[in-house]
Amino acid sequence: MERKMLLMLCRSLVFIGFLSACSFGGGDETTVQTRSTTTGQELIDLKAAYDKGIITQRQYEQQREKLLQGK
Repeated sequence: MERKMLLMLCRSLVFIGFLSACSFGGGDETTVQTRSTTTGQELIDLKAAYDKGIITQRQYEQQREKLLQGK
């Protein structure tokens, strides 16, 4: 009787493992990236970082161009 219970438990664990692999990473996954801030706000934040000396003028100009080009 104890052996049957152990066998049932093992089968259940294998089945649960199979289900979790299928639903959490066993298939193709699609990632959708959404933008939570506007380009204008990103430009304001970028300028603030430059004004505070967090980034250099070169970094500021490079990032600004990327934002304005939509990348």
